[in-house]
Formats: sequence, structure tokens, C-alpha cells
Amino acid sequence: MDPASTPLNLSGKLLIAMPGMGDPRFEKSVVYLFTHSSGGAMGLIVNKPRRELQFNALLGHLDIPTGPFGQDIRVHFGGPVDHGRGFVLHSADYTSNPATLHVDQQFAMTATLDVLSDIAQGRGPAKSLLALGYAGWGSGQLEQEIGQNGWLTCDADAAIVFGAADGGKWSLALKSLGINPLSLSATAGHA
Repeated sequence: MDPASTPLNLSGKLLIAMPGMGDPRFEKSVVYLFTHSSGGAMGLIVNKPRRELQFNALLGHLDIPTGPFGQDIRVHFGGPVDHGRGFVLHSADYTSNPATLHVDQQFAMTATLDVLSDIAQGRGPAKSLLALGYAGWGSGQLEQEIGQNGWLTCDADAAIVFGAADGGKWSLALKSLGINPLSLSATAGHA
């Protein structure tokens, strides 16, 4: 099989927005891709907090009681598609059958209310991030954006996704590739 005809599969990878992307919603974004196939891609922006929303307030709005050992996780802008829908990107130690999509050994994603209840009661995943909305690409769209120097890709690191301060995730993802963020230009070039 010709390597050039092998479909690109970036499931479980991070997309790092390049300067000059042109879409302000994705400026300095880091996106965790939980699915990517010939039909398109879906992911969550992991470094854009929704400061006006607090997890415990959101639980109250959904009539989900909090327990004494519950976590207060960060709420993020997950992307420009379907803002009313919530997604929890979390460590692979948690499963809500059959609703959990296990992406790889480190990461899973659940989009049902039971994961929020389990987090609130202290029975949820060890690490988690709640996102409202998601980033989506149609067939070939992401590949085209990568080819136009809109995105870099790197392996997903749980320390970046869950552990780092949101404001530093973009720089840390670039540094994982050996790139100094100050050396990037907003002008794209092709060899």
C-alpha cells in the first residue's frame, strides 16, 4: 500500500493552533482529538476556560447533588459546535458503559450526565475536564487545514491536558515538539 494513500488518523493526538490561523475561536488553542477518520474529526479545546461557569453551579442547574468528596473541575469552551452539549474528557480509569469512548490507554470521553454525578459524588475519574461544545471537521477539512499550516500535531500528554494551567498549555504543547513559541511566525510557508 502506498504510504501517501494511507488515511491520516489523529485520534488521541493534540492539535496546536498556529499563529495566524484566522479563526479567533481557535487562537492559541490546544485541541484533544477523540475521533478522526475519513468521515471527519471531533475534539475538545482543552485550554479555554469558561470563567463565568462554575462546575458546582452547573451541577445545581442540572439538579445533580454534590457529595462531600466531589471534585470541582474546570469548565471549558470545548469548541464552536453545539454549545449546549457537555463532554467530559477524562482519564481512562473510569467507564460509564456503554457511554464512554476509550480513545487510548490514557484518555476517554463520556458525554452523559452520570459522569457528572459520579464526579460530584467522588466516584468519577481520577482526572477530568468538562467542556461545553466541541470542535468538528467534515471529511478532509482537518487534513486541508493541517496542509495549510493551520495546525501542528503532537502526542497527547495527560500532564498538559489535565495538569497544566490553561494559559500555559499552548506553549507546553509546542515545547513538547521542541518548538519555542516565540519563534513561530503568523506567515505560513510551504517547501
